[in-house]
Amino acid sequence: MSNGFSPALARLIAAQVCIHACMAGTRMAAPLLALRSGYSEAAVGFLLALFALTQVFLSLPAGRYADRHGLKKPLVWSIAAAVTGAGLAAAFPVFPVLCIAALCTGGATGTASIALQRHVGRAAANPAELRQVFSWLSIGPAFSNFLGPFAAGLMIDHAGFRQAFFMLALLPVVTWFCVRSLNELGPVVREEGHKRERAWDLLAQPNFRRLLLVNWALSSCWDVHTFVVPVLGHERGISASVIGTILGAFAVAAALIRVALPIVAARVPEWKMVTGSMVATAALFAIYPFMHSALGMGICSVLLGISLGVVQPMIMSTIHQITPAHRHGEALAMRLMAINASSVAMPLLFGLTGAAIGISGVFWVVGLVVGAGTRLAVKLDER
Repeated sequence: MSNGFSPALARLIAAQVCIHACMAGTRMAAPLLALRSGYSEAAVGFLLALFALTQVFLSLPAGRYADRHGLKKPLVWSIAAAVTGAGLAAAFPVFPVLCIAALCTGGATGTASIALQRHVGRAAANPAELRQVFSWLSIGPAFSNFLGPFAAGLMIDHAGFRQAFFMLALLPVVTWFCVRSLNELGPVVREEGHKRERAWDLLAQPNFRRLLLVNWALSSCWDVHTFVVPVLGHERGISASVIGTILGAFAVAAALIRVALPIVAARVPEWKMVTGSMVATAALFAIYPFMHSALGMGICSVLLGISLGVVQPMIMSTIHQITPAHRHGEALAMRLMAINASSVAMPLLFGLTGAAIGISGVFWVVGLVVGAGTRLAVKLDER
C-alpha cells in the first residue's frame, strides 16, 4: 500500500465516524432542546462540559482495558454506552436524562477512539505508514462533526427531538457491523520480570512529556479560535452568519488538509511537520487581531485550519514510536485526558485573560506560548 490505505482501514474509519457522529449530533441536539425547554445558558454550558468531563476520568481505565483486550471488547462497551445514552434521551427528553446522555456518548466516543487508534497504530508496518494511516483515520472525526449535527438538525426540523435521538442511537450499531469481522491483532508480549507500571510513569520519558506539552499547546489553539472569533467578530460588527462561516471555513480547511496529508506524510517526518505547524500557528495568531474585515479573518481562519489540521496524525504516530507497545493504550489515554481537561478549563482562562488584557491579547499570549514551544517540537527528533 503506497498510501497506507486498505479496506480494513476504511471499515475502521467508518466505525469511528458512526460512533463519533452519535456524540456530535447529541452535543448539538441536547443543548438546543434544553434551551427550548427554558433552561439557562449556564445550564447549557454545564451540559456541554459533561461531554468532555467523562473522557477526563475514563481515559486511563479505557486505555488499560484496550491494552489488555484489543479492539472489539472496548468497542462493544462503547457501542452499548452510546446507544444507551442517545436511546434514553429519545425515551425521556428531559434535562437530567440529557446530562446522562452527554456522559454516556462522550465517554463512549473517547473509549472507542483509544481502541481504534491503538489498533491502527499497531497494524502499521513502519514510521512512514504510521503517519499515513493516522492521516486517513483523522478524517473520520472531521467528517462526523459535520454528519452528526447535520443529520440531527434535519431530523429535528422534520420529525422532532425524540426521533433525532433515536436516529443517533442507531448510528453506533453500524460501528459494530463495520468491525465485527476484522481480525484482532496478536497480544503484546511483555518482557519477563517486568514490574507493575503506573500510567504516570510514562511522564518520566522526556519525549513523552514534550509531546504532551506540544499537543496541549496546539489543542489550546483550537479552543482559543472557537472562543475568540465570535467575540472578535461581534466587536467588529460582523453578523452571526458570517462568524459561523469563518468558523466553518476553519473546520473545512482542517478536514481537507487531512485528505492530502497521506501523500506528504510518506516523505516528511513527524517532528518537522509539528514544528512547521507551530511556527505557522504562532505567526497567524500574531496577525489575526489585525484582520478587521470578514475576508481577512476568513483567510486567517482557513490558513489556521490547514496549519492545525496536520498535527493530530503526527502526534498519534509519534506516540506509537516513543512508548512501549504494551502501553500504547495508556499513552493515548493520557493524551486524550489532557486534551479534554484543557477543553473544560481553558475557556474560563481565556475569558479571564480577555477581561484583563483584551480579546486580541488572548491571541497574542497563546501565539507566544506556541512559538516558545517550537523548541520542544524540534527535540521530538531525539529518539
